[in-house]
Amino acid sequence: MNAETPVEPGRIVLLTASHRVAPGLLSWPAWQTLHDADRVLCADGGHPQLPYLREAGVGVEIAAPTAQELVDSCAGGGTVVVLAAGEGDQALTDGLARMAGSGRVQMPDLELLPGSYDLPGARLLDLVQVMDRIRRACPWSSQQTHKGLAKYGIEEAYELVEAIEDGDRDELREELGDVLLQVVFHARIAQEDAEEPFSIDDVAGTIVDKLIHRHPHVFGDAHAETPEDVKEHWLRTKAVEKQRDSVTDGIPLGQPGLALAAKLASRVRTAGLAVPMPSGDGIGYELLTMAVRAEADGHDPEAALRAAARAYRDAIRAAEVAPGE
Repeated sequence: MNAETPVEPGRIVLLTASHRVAPGLLSWPAWQTLHDADRVLCADGGHPQLPYLREAGVGVEIAAPTAQELVDSCAGGGTVVVLAAGEGDQALTDGLARMAGSGRVQMPDLELLPGSYDLPGARLLDLVQVMDRIRRACPWSSQQTHKGLAKYGIEEAYELVEAIEDGDRDELREELGDVLLQVVFHARIAQEDAEEPFSIDDVAGTIVDKLIHRHPHVFGDAHAETPEDVKEHWLRTKAVEKQRDSVTDGIPLGQPGLALAAKLASRVRTAGLAVPMPSGDGIGYELLTMAVRAEADGHDPEAALRAAARAYRDAIRAAEVAPGE
């Protein structure tokens, strides 16, 4: 009596593709699997990949099979590819998992095949799309202007600094997102300008070009062995770009006083200028002198005062809860 020939279990491939990658840009293993499959199924007749698959000669059936129907389709060793909706098909995968876990069904090989992957920064595309929809549909957001949002940019920057000082990683991540939102929001508003519009891509392109130009030791033939060498490259390149008439050009006067004093002192020191301290009576001139001295000694007077103020705050709280006080 001859032994029965074993039946090949077949193969089910769930093919996913990132919606953040242009349709048709699939990996080579994905294209090979699609061309070699006995059947290619897709439940969504409007799936963005369909036109490209058909153009490549891949026949696609519009169908939404159950887990049992998929398993039956693989009888005899067939390969069935299911083009997932979005980034996956939870109901189908759950059904296949239940069948496999029952132990009563000879299951085909199950494979999850990513046809395209998100590159680093891909979620920024989601942020741009969400911001675009909010700008069009939200009664408050649709009326905002650069000037109206300016105060929020300042607030978010300070909250980011506080998160850094606190050392709270979750808070830091959230505050970085809030700062990023301000950038995307302003870029979306700028896109609507009738005379000089620009988009988030223009913003990103500008900073990319600037970073490449100011890092010749990374993207060019220049050499930099120390942080001081890098700073020298940066300042030299920046000076050529800006063509400033004064070392004080470009320093925002609206920043906190100690930070402003330190920035002015840094520009003077870097330029090698001998500038006498202005004479005058009062606490302002004393603070200016202290800020300039701190900068010369390599300290950030603004950060130092903030650290001292936080210590003072903690002392106040301790005094408030001290017994008998």
